[in-house]
Amino acid sequence: MRVLVVGGGGREHALAWAVKRDAPDAELFAAPGNPGTAQLGTNLDIPATAVEDLAAAVRAHRIDVTLVGPEAPLAAGLADRLRAAGHAVLGPDRAAARIEWSKAFAKDLMREAGVPTARARAFTALEPALAYIAGHPEPLVVKASGLAGGKGVTVCATRAQAAAAARALLGERALGPAGEEIVIEEFLDGEELSVLALADGERALLLPAAQDHKRLGEGDTGPNTGGMGAYCPVSLATPALYDRVQREVIAPVLAALARRGTPYRGVLYAGLMIAPGGRPLVLEFNCRLGDPEAQAVLPLVPGVTRHLLEIATGGWRPDAARLEPLRAAVATVLAAPGYPERPELGAAIEIPRDLEPGTLVFHAGTARGADGTLRVAGGRVLTVTALGATVAEAAQRSRAACERIAFPGKVYRRDIGWRELARAGAEASAGTPRG
Repeated sequence: MRVLVVGGGGREHALAWAVKRDAPDAELFAAPGNPGTAQLGTNLDIPATAVEDLAAAVRAHRIDVTLVGPEAPLAAGLADRLRAAGHAVLGPDRAAARIEWSKAFAKDLMREAGVPTARARAFTALEPALAYIAGHPEPLVVKASGLAGGKGVTVCATRAQAAAAARALLGERALGPAGEEIVIEEFLDGEELSVLALADGERALLLPAAQDHKRLGEGDTGPNTGGMGAYCPVSLATPALYDRVQREVIAPVLAALARRGTPYRGVLYAGLMIAPGGRPLVLEFNCRLGDPEAQAVLPLVPGVTRHLLEIATGGWRPDAARLEPLRAAVATVLAAPGYPERPELGAAIEIPRDLEPGTLVFHAGTARGADGTLRVAGGRVLTVTALGATVAEAAQRSRAACERIAFPGKVYRRDIGWRELARAGAEASAGTPRG
């Protein structure tokens, strides 16, 4: 089988790695890929959003299945283009991918489907938005409706902060087209959880839940980023919670999209807030695997790419409602100095060859220089995933590997998984066995 992975980040390296783990004889291509995917197959120098060039490459290289990693190619209609030409592809059509590239659309869809979420209103003009903010309880949240690369959400403690965020998006066009429409919503309190579902338009299979760490600094401080790390499993995700997420979130949304004539085929990411009492509320939907959640989840579920390939090619027969993780994983992002606003690029990277077994290094913002030296080429540089029997063991191994990987000014969090570790510590202190 000849498989093309579209994208060039850490998620795509993890996806390519999972394909080779599950199907060692598969011939792998990546577009544009990165130095990590180059170790697994052939990189094609084609941008992830170059729809026509990618379609031509699928024909030229006789690709059997295309796995689309990022959201931007899906929003650009890559899956539509490939399916129209008779090619197998994992990823929703543009109309279904709108669940991510328009937060206003997602809110309307959730209202239609009866999915629990924060109360919200969408605006395209500044003055009505400011008037709405003036009467809104504090705290509140302002979101760019379009694709903003993880930079479009501002949690505002005060109405003044919310008004400033709205002015930046609608008045100053700080995020360009992504912020031409904004969503203002109530603040939800609780603990965040990422649940990813594989879907073929009707049926769904839940992957093990993960928890992302979006803030730059330890203790969840500093600016929001694209994600500084993730871990899996999360004890908060009990069988009862999985059942609620399936019944109250995933199934209603899939049904609503199917009724609209846009069945969802691919990975549906539900970013949830678990409210006190255990009720799942949707913060956002994404139309693909998370990043860095994919780097934590994929290593824990051998055989998962069989499901991805069968959804793409047809004939998928999931034999369970959810997949169980075999072990625990902690994925820590190594970022460039100055990330997320002004990352410093170009520094040489040294990755030791003798990292502890069970440690995986996924490339994201890296590139080979003319002399072959591995260098920093993006804000999030590497994701260091370590496996262990427990989250605590995996976290220790991930930190140890991060300490040994070298480039000037590297930035990373040493507390990935801290909520889970706190829960485990509290249970141990109380003498409560973990289930």
